[in-house]
Amino acid sequence: MDGLNVSIAFFFLVVGVCQVLRWLSKRLLSPGARGCLAREFAGSFQLCMSCLELRMLMEIGPWGGGFGLDVVLTLLFLLSAVHGASFEGASANPTVSVQEFLLLESSLAATAAKLLAQGVGTGTGWAVTRLYWSWELTQLHFIQNLIAPECSSSIHASLPHAAFVEGSCSFLFHLVLLKVRQSHPLCRVPALAATVTFLTYTAGPFTGAFFNPALATATTFHCSGNSFWDYIQVYWLGPLAGMLAALLLFQGNIPRLFQKNLLYSQKSKYKVPKAKVTAQVEDNKPQRKKKGGKSSSEPRA
Repeated sequence: MDGLNVSIAFFFLVVGVCQVLRWLSKRLLSPGARGCLAREFAGSFQLCMSCLELRMLMEIGPWGGGFGLDVVLTLLFLLSAVHGASFEGASANPTVSVQEFLLLESSLAATAAKLLAQGVGTGTGWAVTRLYWSWELTQLHFIQNLIAPECSSSIHASLPHAAFVEGSCSFLFHLVLLKVRQSHPLCRVPALAATVTFLTYTAGPFTGAFFNPALATATTFHCSGNSFWDYIQVYWLGPLAGMLAALLLFQGNIPRLFQKNLLYSQKSKYKVPKAKVTAQVEDNKPQRKKKGGKSSSEPRA
């Protein structure tokens, strides 16, 4: 369990360093575009390092560390909750940034800058994590260093099946995100963390369940077993297709591309016929006159 304790301390250190980066960006950078890019970089850096260490625990922990999948899934839920609470509006996910662009919440230039910041953040996180592993602080890290140069692909299914799995994960994740993104953080953060944990548990054996193109690129694109185009289809095109399907199902349209609602009618389903309304009004008039007549016929003092 010493290796697990070191990994937990590593998670705390990563979150603390990224929080310092966010605090410095608030103090030194303008609250506009530069601050947003700094948050995206810090979020992607934090997410990538945490994911790599957690995947190492998931792959080596059961036989090298003496703990089971339940421990890793618990850590995944807690880390996802911490990420959701600390990102301060950053997504650290290219599909979420593209979704914001399609919802007219972000311009093309801002979206491209966010994607660049996410790529730099995940790349930096991958390099720093590899450096951390090279120190071999635990037996788990020693084993990881031995197998890292000969890593294999995370795709353990046929290519269409793998792309469908990643697309389905992205579809469900974005549906939940669209539903709860305006909710209070006390509801939004646990809901997203539970969704990520459930999807990782169910789809992890097939593709690794990344549904985050930047994270998948830094984690598995360099591994042997599949071509670069295979990785693009599974980890880029699959999640993007799932995001588009979720947006179309939730909104009924894609605001950036067309305004017409293709799925849902904007008119009310229930209409009250005008004839019945006028008839009711006419029926009420004599009653009002009758009441008025009675009141006027009463003797006055």
